[in-house]
Amino acid sequence: MRNLDIDLLRTFMAIAQHETFAAAAARVGRTQSAITQQMQRLEQEMGCALFEKQGRQKTMTADGLRLVAYANKILALNDQAVQVMQTRGPAEKLRIGSPHDVAESILPSMLRRLSKLSAELQLEIIVGRSPHLMDALRDNELDLAISTRYDEGFPGIKLRTSPMVWICADDFIFNAAAPVPLVMADELSLFRRLSIERLNAAGIAWRTSFISPTLTGIKAAISAGLGVTARTTELLDANMRVLSEADGLPRLPDVAFYLYVQPTCTSQVLRELFESTEHIATRFGPPFVMGDT
Repeated sequence: MRNLDIDLLRTFMAIAQHETFAAAAARVGRTQSAITQQMQRLEQEMGCALFEKQGRQKTMTADGLRLVAYANKILALNDQAVQVMQTRGPAEKLRIGSPHDVAESILPSMLRRLSKLSAELQLEIIVGRSPHLMDALRDNELDLAISTRYDEGFPGIKLRTSPMVWICADDFIFNAAAPVPLVMADELSLFRRLSIERLNAAGIAWRTSFISPTLTGIKAAISAGLGVTARTTELLDANMRVLSEADGLPRLPDVAFYLYVQPTCTSQVLRELFESTEHIATRFGPPFVMGDT
């Protein structure tokens, strides 16, 4: 069994990414002739042609294109192994909080970015309600929190807004002449407050149909046809539909999701995540000044 040369694969991927031998040579800091010699050695190791001439340029053969996927995985594992073995001490632990609403949308992409910043992280994920998450952040029980609550007391970033809509079961029969049967969370809920305010402002009667402290309970009640809820579109699934102004319900505001960081956190990884997110989002609150490491 032959062993592939990592350096050759790295040069090979530089060619795949930059398309020409000349551009790859500039990328890896070698001459074009040295790059050519490396690829000749790689072809000998593989026992097949990886490149073919098309005019003055060389392009990848079908075998070359097949190797790209494998080379990318091999290099990624190699680099991860080196990073892990060079890590000293116990794995860094980060405590992250997220609302249920975006635990399957915003949270996964954030965790993916964290894993790219550091291969050795011990992550503790708490999925809960925004007011509870903000309390946990305030009590130093979380390092990072996604929340619907705006709070200038923490270094924060506005991640995005989501449309808030009236949601019911797909087969729910909505009677505009009767009080709206609301499926809601308890008093702490931003969605409860906004839905009641908009109905009262529009002079529309409503009644409490179902109350649950969890999003799981609200979703179950909606699926069972117990009423209508006001929530962001993240709640929707194939068995639900949206009611609108055409059904006699008032327009709802968009809801913003914010990212907050614990000011006393000493994690360099967390700082890199926060600063990289800041480039594509609106920053507010006090500056994130790390404590002593």
